[in-house]
Amino acid sequence: MNIRSLGCGTVCGRDFRLERKAEKGEYLLIHARSTARFIAGGEEISCPEGTVILYDDSSRQVCGADGNALVYDWICFDSEGEGEFMDSLELMTNCPVRCADSELIGSMIRSITAEFYSLGSRRNKMLDTLMKTLLIKFSESGLRYDDGNVQTADPHYSRLIELREKIYRNPQLKWNVDTMAADVNMSRSYFQHIYREVFGVSCISDVISGKIEKAKEILSETSCTVAQAAAMCGYENEEHFMRQFKKIVGLTPTKYRKQL
Repeated sequence: MNIRSLGCGTVCGRDFRLERKAEKGEYLLIHARSTARFIAGGEEISCPEGTVILYDDSSRQVCGADGNALVYDWICFDSEGEGEFMDSLELMTNCPVRCADSELIGSMIRSITAEFYSLGSRRNKMLDTLMKTLLIKFSESGLRYDDGNVQTADPHYSRLIELREKIYRNPQLKWNVDTMAADVNMSRSYFQHIYREVFGVSCISDVISGKIEKAKEILSETSCTVAQAAAMCGYENEEHFMRQFKKIVGLTPTKYRKQL
């Protein structure tokens, strides 16, 4: 995912009107934190706060205030070779969506904005992960305005997303089932069940994936030794690190670095 520009908590006057034509392959996601007006199907629609719309390059992108000041979050991006991923989500585009958990959508956009302006070494990978997570959540949590009912949000989704971000940001920590379950205030067995149900992978497998992703970044972007990379990813045993790395990546850490 390639973010071109974005804004969080943007405030505009009651006469404000954004109107633009997207470049080829460009998307614009808008999260209204106040009432707003959008163009959909050639008609201008008044929408309540919490509405989200994802414009693609086939539609005129229009957003305006609806009587009072407009407050909104937005991300302009292109999928940059992720066409298959975008197609798999079957996203509702160019149509206002009532999100069952608008607060989570806003929180995720704030996280993306903070990461976008950060200087972290994992910035690009984190942005890609966060953007994909946002789009997945958007695809799951809303209905068009002509649908009858709004889906009920998974009450645990927000906490699980926050936990997963912590895991990937801090692979050096000693994550285990008990500490993760305590972080989201769930029982051990229920936590393991709901984590797999939401993310399609066990929590421990996800912890290992976070460690290996961090190791790949260290090996490709720094001159740290394999032993140092292992320690930075929370491994106390270098041989154990090398076995897991080869199992997941298909190469030893040394061979992985040489092929870059």
